[in-house]
Amino acid sequence: MKSLLFTILSFLIAVGFSSEKQQAQSPPNVVLIFMDDLGYGDLSCFGATQFRTPNLDRMANEGIRFTNFLAAQAVCSASRAALLTGCYPNRIGIHGALFPASKNGIHDNEVTIAELLKSKGYATAIFGKWHLGHHKKFLPLQHGFDEYLGLPYSNDMWPWDYDMVNKKNYPPLPLIEGNEVAEEIADMDGQAKLTTLYTERAVRFIEKNKDKPFFLYVPHTMPHTPIAVSKKFEGKSEQGLYGDVMMEMDWSVGEILKTLKMNGLDENTLVIFTSDNGPWINFGNHAGSTAGLREGKGTSFEGGQRVPCIMRWKGVIPEGIVSNKLTATLDILPTLAALTDADLPQHKIDGVNILPILKGDMEATPRSEFYYYYHRNSLEAVRKGDWKLVLPHRSRTYEGVLPANDGLRGEYGQVDVPLALYDLRRDPGERYDVQDMYPEIVRELEALAEKARADLGDELTERTGNQVRACGLVD
Repeated sequence: MKSLLFTILSFLIAVGFSSEKQQAQSPPNVVLIFMDDLGYGDLSCFGATQFRTPNLDRMANEGIRFTNFLAAQAVCSASRAALLTGCYPNRIGIHGALFPASKNGIHDNEVTIAELLKSKGYATAIFGKWHLGHHKKFLPLQHGFDEYLGLPYSNDMWPWDYDMVNKKNYPPLPLIEGNEVAEEIADMDGQAKLTTLYTERAVRFIEKNKDKPFFLYVPHTMPHTPIAVSKKFEGKSEQGLYGDVMMEMDWSVGEILKTLKMNGLDENTLVIFTSDNGPWINFGNHAGSTAGLREGKGTSFEGGQRVPCIMRWKGVIPEGIVSNKLTATLDILPTLAALTDADLPQHKIDGVNILPILKGDMEATPRSEFYYYYHRNSLEAVRKGDWKLVLPHRSRTYEGVLPANDGLRGEYGQVDVPLALYDLRRDPGERYDVQDMYPEIVRELEALAEKARADLGDELTERTGNQVRACGLVD
């Protein structure tokens, strides 16, 4: 009897060890959670007040928190194009935010993260906002995703009267399943259901694909205005509706993390959380916080492009570390290629592999330079390390203009931004121009700007980059 029990116990231990070894050797799953208009200061682990984000705080404690992480541009479509392709959006012809009347979208020749991972046998899904073209040829199923449920563009692109702009000529807001419209979002009650809907579908996808590698992309609609929250979080924060929305966002992350753990996937899944750009400040109490960074969405100052980022991969990323190295959404695609042994696209990309940082090498500096492009192809700033040279340009500004509240949009100011040099190590708020103190740094960064223009062009100098590609165009 003892011999039989010993044999059974040995078998179970061997099976368990074999299973753990197999999981350790299998390709890692990837969950990418992408917020919309989330400010640098909108998580409690990044300084938020009057609400808490305990699941994201725990994720930071169990992984790495990036404090110098940049979106590629401070606007929706351009930022998402860069995230999914590893390219500056100007390189692939995606500019600004695509509208319901737009005939443009992501080109068939571009390689998305989903296509890259699908080539390695991954199941792929997106539940949330796409915004890379709403015509069928541009939708996710044509660009590497097996499943799609979500909005094709921003949730304010609908015939809803906010007494701020005339949107009565907009079409109804479509919720798309696969390639077809599943229903129309007709009111704020419909918007309030989106976060829960995306989360439930994400959980189901994980459970369905727990025995094979998967890539799950959850680009949330919120907290882009108009913000809405489900009944279960209504009135829960001390900050009003925006705080309620953030608490629900945190709940969503918690549901995904819980599902990974329940299915034994905790130690074989890289979870990434970040945002497309900074907050839309002129919406007042319906907008997020930059935590003191200058300006916000739609500007190339740090408040527009520096976003919170947390990555967690238990057993691989050391727990509770902070990286202050310059990193960007551009870097996610090449990093995922490196950890899955996938081939990079044959065309030029702009991201770099930051896997050494994820594995705890705090001295690694895979990225030293960054270009701040905006509008169609305007080079507005360049950065090398902690030095940022802001180039003369015309910009929107939130400074000196009072925001509106409760869903109404305040006015923008317009300002001519002069040449300025900022030391972001000492002055992350970009308040003190030190170009007269460091003329040699100015010359070095001006040379970097010329390098950018030679590569990507600059509409202000009427130059054409030699490696710029076109976006897709509907037939």
